[in-house]
Amino acid sequence: MNRDSLYIGGRWVPSAAGRTLPVENPATEEIIAHVPAGTAEDVDRAVTAARAAFDDWARTPMAERGAMLGKLHEALSARAGDIARTVGLELGTPLKVAKAVQAGLPLTVLRGYADLAANPAAEESIGHSLITHEPVGVVGAITPWNYPLHQVVAKVAAALAAGCPVVLKPSELTPLVAYLLLDAADEAGLPPGVLNLVPGTGPEVGAAIAAHPDVDMVSFTGSTATGRAVSHAAADRIAKVSLELGGKSANIILAGAELTKAVKVGVGNAFLNSGQTCTAWTRMLVHRSYYAEAVELAAATAEGYRTGDPFDEATRLGPLVSAGQRDRVRGFVERATARRVAGAAAVPEKGYFVAPTVFADVDPGSELAQEEIFGPVLSIIPFADDDEAVRIANNSRYGLAGGVWGDPDRALAVARRMRTGAVDINGAAFNPVAPFGGYKQSGIGRELGSYGMAEFQQTKAIQR
Repeated sequence: MNRDSLYIGGRWVPSAAGRTLPVENPATEEIIAHVPAGTAEDVDRAVTAARAAFDDWARTPMAERGAMLGKLHEALSARAGDIARTVGLELGTPLKVAKAVQAGLPLTVLRGYADLAANPAAEESIGHSLITHEPVGVVGAITPWNYPLHQVVAKVAAALAAGCPVVLKPSELTPLVAYLLLDAADEAGLPPGVLNLVPGTGPEVGAAIAAHPDVDMVSFTGSTATGRAVSHAAADRIAKVSLELGGKSANIILAGAELTKAVKVGVGNAFLNSGQTCTAWTRMLVHRSYYAEAVELAAATAEGYRTGDPFDEATRLGPLVSAGQRDRVRGFVERATARRVAGAAAVPEKGYFVAPTVFADVDPGSELAQEEIFGPVLSIIPFADDDEAVRIANNSRYGLAGGVWGDPDRALAVARRMRTGAVDINGAAFNPVAPFGGYKQSGIGRELGSYGMAEFQQTKAIQR
């Protein structure tokens, strides 16, 4: 693995400036690696390579692109153990979750795109018009630290399947797992320039990608504030943008729901990846008839989460990604005026840990209920009826995900009224081929499955 290099035009090459960025283990606070600090000049080299590769890759039949993605999947699957360990080291995800989610999910998504491209849909005809779907062009992919391979694969696999070369900037906090992907791409024989890697900071590399005149589309996942800046930069040249941004999802527990399961699954969802999940159900809305019992259950469940070494099988909650993120989350906890019912548990002195925390009687308009905290902090809010539950759930500038528990027909009726991109009823499993994305300030566009690939395509009508 050439962690001291960039990957541009099918080769490992040095960065123009020769500077590096440290990569920290958030569980131990130790520096575990250094990667190049890419520059705008490096981005220009990568975009040039992607542009040179575009015509041939776009003309490659989709079925052949699917076969190439299949080879990439095979090469990446052989690295599954390394993926889990790497994410455990650079992010602190507990090993069990790292294996199932941080390694397992992106491999599932990649396999799905390989299969989708290998069996392309027939072209559509409308009257005397032939409707074609063509690659949008060179894609700049800017990805976050919380699911550092899944978010990369969700963009890269979809773009490559659609016929678009990619310039990838992974998060500077968790860049190492991206090197495993590029190693696999090199082994699989992806054509030169089809996939390029430029690690670095957002203000340097991310900004250069977003503003580059030869980047036809920017696909960004991260904070709403940064997404706004990316959108502005791309708008100056009318480039296409896909944004997957923040969330403050509501988990509604209706009267008649299976309370114990709803609360325990809800707490687990809110605390997944130490709460560093954009879809996390961080607002638990409970019918008043269950409220007191739900608060007790949530508090007891949270107190049962053991924090510590991600490589200890008993650990359920790892560290936050950085000292800054830890301090930010602690700030929310310290400023809160709601009743704290869990969060006094001891955490390791070394590492960026926050105790699993639950607040009850949270004001729906308060900071706790409105801001994306991105840590293991759950707010519980009572409601009187379905209408009030929907009003509270929709009282957010975000709309990414959510949950509803109760009678299936009633829960479905409530789910239809929620202004959010995805809703799980009674704990239904995540579907990696269903469209994923948000309403309002949670983003623009969709990822995953055929909807995700369509984001990287232009639609043309040819009249005959």
